[in-house]
Amino acid sequence: MTSGGFFDIPKQREIVKELEEKSAQDGFWQDAPAARKIMQQLDGAKEAIQTWTTLQITHQDLKAHLDLAEEVGDVEEEKEVTKGVDTLTQKIRDLEMRALLSGPHDKSNAIMTIHAGAGGTEAADWTEMLLRMYTRWCERKGFEMEITDLLPGEGAGIRSVTAIVRGPYSYGLLQAEGGVHRLVRISPFDANARRHTSFASCDVIPEIEEDINIEIKEADVRIDTYRSSGAGGQHVNKTDSAVRLTHTPSGIVVACQKERSQIKNRALAFKILKAKLYDFEQEKARAAIEKHFDERGQIAWGNQIRSYVFMPYQLVKDLRTDYETGNVQAVMDGDLDGYIKAFLDWKATRKDASIRN
Repeated sequence: MTSGGFFDIPKQREIVKELEEKSAQDGFWQDAPAARKIMQQLDGAKEAIQTWTTLQITHQDLKAHLDLAEEVGDVEEEKEVTKGVDTLTQKIRDLEMRALLSGPHDKSNAIMTIHAGAGGTEAADWTEMLLRMYTRWCERKGFEMEITDLLPGEGAGIRSVTAIVRGPYSYGLLQAEGGVHRLVRISPFDANARRHTSFASCDVIPEIEEDINIEIKEADVRIDTYRSSGAGGQHVNKTDSAVRLTHTPSGIVVACQKERSQIKNRALAFKILKAKLYDFEQEKARAAIEKHFDERGQIAWGNQIRSYVFMPYQLVKDLRTDYETGNVQAVMDGDLDGYIKAFLDWKATRKDASIRN
């Protein structure tokens, strides 16, 4: 939403009135895709009003409890009010980020793929650390992360992993993480305790709606089956349940080994392939206008979006926005909202500058 987003409640009420009138018209559902989009807009406007109303009520309740606690000198009640204020503050910050999300797929679930880059075992371990970081972030948000494919490293770590993140605006938020992530630390795998630099790339695309028309010809897809490489029980590891799809025209490869059933893995793999092809076509369209800011190139020096330095000092810095913190442990435990908010502000500024030019 634009022009005030969640915080322009009078505008949201106007939108609700207008869209409810449209949805009540005869023949509204004759164009089902258009009708669904209108209903999604209607739901979004209603959600904004309800959320704002809830925040106002919570604020009023907290103020009343604080006044009462101060009047009677109840220290424990004051502590509870403080906790409530912290929770309310976090919800408002979340809404501030949502107000910056107006893309056509920002509300969608996200499909995230992390690949180890230059650095061997170090990079594989770094990939596993990033997966843990995003898992913790999902837990903080109350989002669900479903791993669909995982390729272990040789001896330690992860070479690549694909996961679907489900939650409100998960793609809109996680798009900030797309790019190459660089780690500098004393290697736990080096007997001489030397400092190493490792890289991993993170790709984030939206889980697109089923009604988006992406045609996948069977002749263009090579389907391979193989045994699951991860833990999953005796049945999984002894049958060719995992599925790998190779889309020949684009070169896109998708694998899925989450389910015990080959049929289910195949269906999920095609869903992810469809999303990747949609993003591929969108990227080509954007490239015709300007070089996309998310272009990453080789997973190595000179292409990183963020640096994580553990030694000789501690610093996590985003190289696009210059947002940084010395609390490395908090970041690795999923405290990413500062980076995401800075990215969304940066992206909005670039968009505004592009429009003016």
